Amino acid sequence: MANFDARALLKDKKFWFASFLIAWAAALQGHMMWMQRQDSFKQKFGTLNEFNDDEQENLSQS
Repeated sequence: MANFDARALLKDKKFWFASFLIAWAAALQGHMMWMQRQDSFKQKFGTLNEFNDDEQENLSQS
């Protein structure tokens, strides 16, 4: 089995680029999942502005 040298690995630019790319992809996926949760919440409950707009229309019609 090959001898593992951690110091050489930490000095390797390819290792840092690959690590950054994996972390970026994971953060992007987490962000997209969070956005999807926000959209499903808005579809289920609406937004505060929609509620206020409906309330204003009801008050102006009275």
